[in-house]
Amino acid sequence: MTYHALDNNTVLDYVRSQPELKALFSDLSNLSAREVGDGNLNMVFIVSNPRAPTESLVIKQALPYLRVLGESYPLTRERMRFEAQALLLYNELTPGLAPQVYVYDEKMSLVAMEHLKNHEVMRKSLVARKQLPLFADHISTFLAHILFKTSDLYRTGHEKKALQASYINPSLCKIQEDFVFTNPYMESPENNWNTEINAEVQAVRRNVPLKLAILELKEKYMTQGQALIHSDLHTGSIMVNEQDTRVIDPEFSFFGPMGYDIGALLSNLVLNFGAHFAHTRDAAARAAYQNYLIETIRDIWLLFAAKFEQLWLENSTGELVPNAYWHFPEGETAFAVYRQHYIRQLLQDTAGLGACESLRRMMGVVSVWDISSIGDNQLRAIAERFVIRVSTRWIVERSSFSSADDLVGIIREEAERAERSVNGDP
Repeated sequence: MTYHALDNNTVLDYVRSQPELKALFSDLSNLSAREVGDGNLNMVFIVSNPRAPTESLVIKQALPYLRVLGESYPLTRERMRFEAQALLLYNELTPGLAPQVYVYDEKMSLVAMEHLKNHEVMRKSLVARKQLPLFADHISTFLAHILFKTSDLYRTGHEKKALQASYINPSLCKIQEDFVFTNPYMESPENNWNTEINAEVQAVRRNVPLKLAILELKEKYMTQGQALIHSDLHTGSIMVNEQDTRVIDPEFSFFGPMGYDIGALLSNLVLNFGAHFAHTRDAAARAAYQNYLIETIRDIWLLFAAKFEQLWLENSTGELVPNAYWHFPEGETAFAVYRQHYIRQLLQDTAGLGACESLRRMMGVVSVWDISSIGDNQLRAIAERFVIRVSTRWIVERSSFSSADDLVGIIREEAERAERSVNGDP
């Protein structure tokens, strides 16, 4: 089949033409479809049988351009291959934490997958102040297994490099290199921001220590192929309910620094924390939910670090550090010191790389719904200034971080300042 962009009608013809998809429906004559894609890149359709509510699927198709910017910004459709193979690997390494893939059609640049009808985008759950009691455990398991089991700590050099070769993703890496690490911090035509924070935007662009640190982090993103990373793991790329967590949308996946994925997630929790200075007007309710977010940030890191180290102790099979390297009288102690050093560096990378993700949302081409849904620009500015201050400090102070308390300590300090602004104090 020759590539063509689907619509609400032709996607039904496509489903009826595919044996694997036809088999999911008891009645092909009554199918319906709606396009629900609210992302920046792709078309997303939900196809369902109205007479059988359990029968449905999702089809995600790449367009030959960046949807948020239109046809003037061409983009390879190969991103669907990266998404499909990443989802299949997720299901292999972390069963139940990603949607099931039914069909990958290379010519049509699409993936047909499980419809997570009982889930919602995590970002919406957080704005609504929902608590997700199992999320920290689920996502830390996902992160620990995917990052460890695609790294040189677990795989032989040959295995890891062969896998890495199948994730050479220059077009989408270029998007992140430009829109996360570069363009927001200089004059660039696609940038946009709340005019209430003009002074803060200009201060970021003149902040020499910050800009030098961002360049260090950009180089790490471009050159450090530690493990397979999702590379867009924000709260819009996770579907949740109280009992279940699924990671979606890994078309940006490539081999990069582990801290980018952990950091993108944690910094999006910071974004949501800031948004509640506007979304939640009751001070007690705001404080309670913001405290929940802080505990979630802490729990994710602590659980990830513990699970990652346990996987390492039980599966030290990679060629970065062979077991024989530690076969000397003080070797066990030396190995423990090395693990501690490695995980501390991951924490520092998490803080810096993640903060670039949240900082760019305040002044780049794409905001996040947590913030953009705030109608009052002055209240929105309180949230944005909070995010800018936390992000800046995570980036420039990261080399001193040794525990999750260092990250959340900065959040608490800057929250006190933001709270005074909400109350009208200088």
